[in-house]
Amino acid sequence: MLVVGAGPSGSAAAYWLADAGYDVLVVEKKHFPRVKTCGDGLTPRSVRQLEDMGLGESLRRHHRYDGLRALAFGKELELAWPTHPAFPSHGYVVTRADLDALVAARAQAAGATLWQGAEAVAPLGAGAGAGGPAGGAVVLDHDSGSRSEVSARYVVVADGANSRFGRALGVTRDKSIPLGMAIRGYYESPRHAETFIESHLDIRDNAGNVVPGYGWIFPLGDGRVNVGIGVLSTFAGWKQLNTTKLMESFVAYAPESWCLSPASSLGPPTGGRLPMGLSVGPHVGPDYLLAGDAGGSINPFNGEGIAYGYETGRLAAATIAEAIVGSDPAHLSSYDDRLSEIYGLYYKVGSAFMKLMGRGELMRLFVGTGMYSRPLMEHVLTIMSNLVRDDELGPAEAAYRSVAALVRRAG
Repeated sequence: MLVVGAGPSGSAAAYWLADAGYDVLVVEKKHFPRVKTCGDGLTPRSVRQLEDMGLGESLRRHHRYDGLRALAFGKELELAWPTHPAFPSHGYVVTRADLDALVAARAQAAGATLWQGAEAVAPLGAGAGAGGPAGGAVVLDHDSGSRSEVSARYVVVADGANSRFGRALGVTRDKSIPLGMAIRGYYESPRHAETFIESHLDIRDNAGNVVPGYGWIFPLGDGRVNVGIGVLSTFAGWKQLNTTKLMESFVAYAPESWCLSPASSLGPPTGGRLPMGLSVGPHVGPDYLLAGDAGGSINPFNGEGIAYGYETGRLAAATIAEAIVGSDPAHLSSYDDRLSEIYGLYYKVGSAFMKLMGRGELMRLFVGTGMYSRPLMEHVLTIMSNLVRDDELGPAEAAYRSVAALVRRAG
């Protein structure tokens, strides 16, 4: 098996395939440790997947947090993570430089082979780009400049949001589904050991106007905090938005106690676009599956991608294993069904919600009202973090199911 990319989805797929006894080659165009644009926050869903891969002890060496502090329109609420029988009630903040190297090494320990500095630049299959098989990949070694052909029975496409390999196979993004855009930087801060991550729901431009989106400050516990902003493509004028300027405004508006300023900055911020809601596809080809950001698996409610990278990578590995056991490549089609079953309706609800939040007056009404009610915001956190329980019907579950029923009827 060939896995293209060693980020969350690729390394997870490689781990689960190798752990099941299959021969796996992972090609990663960068060398570890490598920096990635990310908020670095691991939610309970991410923690569950990492613990399942045997990385719980390694996680505990990093900074743990226990909930979310929400700030907006002069109000502040500290919200503990919802309890859920399938997930822990805490998260960690770990830089992607550390995290991705850790999970890739875990995949290697399970038996996967990792080529670093090696990029899959084109599929081998004759039908690539027209719904045909990948067949493997032409791999460019960036260190030597040499190229090699790697044949593979099955391929997991996991090379990120700007998937070059996916585009070569003919996958495209559904532009009707909201797109996110984020930018982040690192700062020194005396509050680096806070046990709550912080989310600002009323970010403002340099004129003081509220912009649909959110800002974050995530403590790393080592003297640094990860600071960033995320915006959505659902409000007018988003294409003209200068995220660097908006980031500067957020830093200027942030509470003084964080001590964020150009002087405490540890380098220029970096940004990127976030394909959400399973917006990139098709996710299944004759011999390949898309996972993680390459398939647009980011949660449209909150912009979280790491957990869904691990989950879809694991799901891709399980689907390929079943296809091998059944000696039937057609079994790959079940991957689409599983994605739809697990995420389909939830992501549709999230996309619909984000479209509403793109209307500034609705966003201000919703957030402004919610900040005066702790129970309401706790329910919102449960839904947005995808921790709604199937085994009980509490207020959050009831609210979500009511909205989901409306979205389902709307098509």
